[in-house]
Amino acid sequence: MQVVIREFKKDKVALFSLIALVVGIITIFVWAMFIDQTELMRVSLREKFAEPGSTFWLGADQGGRDILGQLIIGARNSIAIAIAITLITGVTGVVIGLVCGYFGGWIDNMFMRIIDFFITIPQLMIIIVFVTIVPKYTVPIFILIMSLFLWTGTARLVRSKALSESKRDYVNASKTLGTSDFKIIFGKIMPNLSSIIIVELTLNFAGNVGIETGLSYLGFGLPPTTPSLGTLVSYANNPLVLSSKWWVWLPASLLILLLMLAINYVGQALRRSADAKQRLG
Repeated sequence: MQVVIREFKKDKVALFSLIALVVGIITIFVWAMFIDQTELMRVSLREKFAEPGSTFWLGADQGGRDILGQLIIGARNSIAIAIAITLITGVTGVVIGLVCGYFGGWIDNMFMRIIDFFITIPQLMIIIVFVTIVPKYTVPIFILIMSLFLWTGTARLVRSKALSESKRDYVNASKTLGTSDFKIIFGKIMPNLSSIIIVELTLNFAGNVGIETGLSYLGFGLPPTTPSLGTLVSYANNPLVLSSKWWVWLPASLLILLLMLAINYVGQALRRSADAKQRLG
């Protein structure tokens, strides 16, 4: 943690990004608690494409629905989904990677062939197929579908590091002393890989936000009744909205851009902290 703190002190952009990210996420989640989603998504044709400042702060969409409310709820949904996917795929990938790297042999071969299969298939296309064929899918089902295909990268990275770590003297000494495999894997090897795991999960979080908003933009993400940043951006496919109704799609586009930049700056600082050759502090 001292290394991480020094790195953020040296990189002012990463420090500002971290503060803005934490404050922004807390604000979004607290604000979203005071918004009635059912009332928000009710169509009001009298307010169709209302300009900013007239009835709503950021105007309204083609259904007369508040853009600011959809922006807050959509950001909350995108961030919550990305966090859930990151935790599920992170835990799955870390456990499988550590087990494969520590035991090797047939266990490693079996899981590596499964991972190779998942990597060779077009994951995004398969996710779209699953979303399409599942009738009346919900947010939890969407999270499970995404998580089913996105754990392989973390597993491969952790497995490669655990392979070299399991050959070190402290692991051999622990085996000689009769320490259980479970304690060696999760009590000794995993803490030594913690910096790499934190960096991987941080960057995966940014990627998961992008995947969710991208699928929602294409119409294969969240259900139509659930606000999403990708859905707001997709309104720009209409030339009229793109040219003269900028308040419908521009705020969501800017929020996605700022969110991804902040997460990536934080991730780069964490990555430098894990690599002594690249540290600034």
